[in-house]
Amino acid sequence: MANYYKEVPELKFHLNNPMMERICELKERGYRDKEAFDYAPLDYADAMDSYDKVLEITGEITGEIIAPNAEGVDAEGPHCANGRVEYASGTKQNLDAMVKAGLNGMTMPRRFGGLNFPITPYTMCAEIVAAADAGFGNIWSLQDCIETLYEFGNEDQHSRYIPRVCAGETMSMDLTEPDAGSDLQSVMLKATFDEANNCWRLNGVKRFITNGDADLHLVLARSEEGTKDGRGLSMFIYDKRQGGVDVRRIENKMGIHGSPTCELVYKNAKAELCGDRKLGLIKYVMALMNGARLGIAAQSVGLSQAAYNEGLAYAKERKQFGKAIIEFPAVYDMLALMKAKLDAGRALLYQTSRYVDIYKALDDIARERKLTPEERQEQKRFAKLADSFTPLAKGMNSEYANQNAYDCIQIHGGSGFMLEYACQRIYRDARITSIYEGTTQLQTVAAIRYVTNGSYAATLREFAAQPCAPEFEAYLNRIKEMTAKFEACTNAVKEAQNQELLDFQARRLYEMAAVNVMCALLLQDAQKAPELFSKSLDVYVNYAEAEVEKHFNFIRKFQAEQLANYRK
Repeated sequence: MANYYKEVPELKFHLNNPMMERICELKERGYRDKEAFDYAPLDYADAMDSYDKVLEITGEITGEIIAPNAEGVDAEGPHCANGRVEYASGTKQNLDAMVKAGLNGMTMPRRFGGLNFPITPYTMCAEIVAAADAGFGNIWSLQDCIETLYEFGNEDQHSRYIPRVCAGETMSMDLTEPDAGSDLQSVMLKATFDEANNCWRLNGVKRFITNGDADLHLVLARSEEGTKDGRGLSMFIYDKRQGGVDVRRIENKMGIHGSPTCELVYKNAKAELCGDRKLGLIKYVMALMNGARLGIAAQSVGLSQAAYNEGLAYAKERKQFGKAIIEFPAVYDMLALMKAKLDAGRALLYQTSRYVDIYKALDDIARERKLTPEERQEQKRFAKLADSFTPLAKGMNSEYANQNAYDCIQIHGGSGFMLEYACQRIYRDARITSIYEGTTQLQTVAAIRYVTNGSYAATLREFAAQPCAPEFEAYLNRIKEMTAKFEACTNAVKEAQNQELLDFQARRLYEMAAVNVMCALLLQDAQKAPELFSKSLDVYVNYAEAEVEKHFNFIRKFQAEQLANYRK
C-alpha cells in the first residue's frame, strides 16, 4: 500500500527534532487534558506517537485515495451552477476520507473536537497531501483559517464555529478584490451595521477567492465610512448558512484545477465582527497571511517532492543509447540538485514551523495567565524568528517548486510535454505558489528589514557557533565565508544610503540570506542523519556558493548611476 509519509523518511526526521519536546510541553500545558479526554497524550513520548500515527494515516489516505484521484480531479475540476460550487467527484471522495479519519481541526483544542496538534505535524500533513494533489491541498488546508478565528474571535464565536470546522466544514479567506490584489489597503467591500437586526451587512465583490463557496469565510471589509486605507478595514465572519453570497464564476486557471477559485458577489450578506474594528488588515490579516504563507511553503515542498519523485522514476526507467538516462551526468546533475533544493527547503520549512509553534503556544497560554519574564522573552524571541523565517520559507520553497517542476519536465524530454505524464500537472500546479499569498517580490519586501537590521546575520552566527563534527568543519567554514560575503553586500548597499538602490538589490540580498540559512540548517541535519542529508549538503553548498558569488559580484560592481538603464 502506498503511503506518502512512510515513503519519505525525511519527514519523520524533522518530526523528531529536539525542539518538539518544548513545543509539546507548551501545547499540552503539562499534559493536563489526559484527565478529561481518553485520546489525549500522557506524556511527550505518547504525544509524539500520536503525531506519528496521524501522519501515517494521512500518508495512507493520500497514497490510496488522493493520489489516484488527482488526474481525474485535474481533468474534471469543480463546477458552478446557480451561484454554488460543486467539487469534482474525486475531491468529494478525498474530503470524505479526510473527515472520516478525523483530520480536520487538527490544531484546535480538544474541547472543540480538535486534536490539539502543534502546527509542525499539521504542516507535515499539508505537505503530504500537496505532494499528491496541490489543488485538494488548498481545500483541506484552508481549515487553518480557524487559527485566526481562534486567536481573535470571542468565546461565543469559538463555541459556534470551531466545532463545525473540526467536524469537517470548510473555510476560506476572502481578501482580494478586482482592484485590490497585493494592495489590500484598497479593499472596498462595504460593511455597514444593521441596527434593526444587530448584525453587519456586507456588499461588494471579492475575486480570486480560494475555495470561495466554503462553509465559513473570514472576510476583509471596509467598516469605516469615508476611509481609503488599511485603518478603515475590519475582519468579519460570514456563515454560508445565512445566505447572501453567490459565486459569480469559477476562475479558469492554469493549474490547481481541483481548487475552486471564485469571484463572489456579496448582496447584503449577514456577518459578524471578528475581533475589534479597524484592525482587520493591520493585525488580523497579517496573522492570517503568515499562517497561509507557511501553508504555501508546505504545498511547495510537497510539489518539489512530487517533481523529484517523477523525475527520478522516469530517469531510472528511460533508456537511451543503451543505458538508463540517470547514468548521464547531465541528468543526475539535475536530479541531485532537485533533491538538494528539496532537502534544504524542507529544513527551512520545519525550522520555521517550530518557531511558529513556540510563540503561538505562549500567546495562547497568555490568554489564560500572565507569562513569566522568561516566557515573555521566549515568546518575543521566537515571534521574531518566525516573522523573519516565514518569508524565506514561502518565497524560496515556491521558487524551488517551480524550478524542480521545470527540471522534472526536462528530464522527461518530449514526454514531459505530453498530458499523459503527471509532470505537466505538477508544473502547472507549482506556478501559482510563487504568486498567491504574496508574490516572491512581496516576500522580499517582508524579509528585507531582517537583512538590513542584521537579524539574519546574527542567526547565522548563532548557527555557526554550534558544535560541529570534525568531518563537517569544511562545510561550516564555507558557510562562514558565504555569510561574510552576504554581510559585506548588505553593508555596501546600506552605506550607499539610496532607497531605490536598496529596493533594486533587495531580491539578491534576500536570496543570499536564504541560501546561507538553508546551508546552515542542512549542515545541522547532515550531522544528525548523514545517511539522509550528507549528499544534499554537499550538492547544496556547491550550488549556494555559486549563487552567493553571483550576487556578490553583481552588487559590489553595480553603481547607482546604472539604475537609469533599468528604468522605463
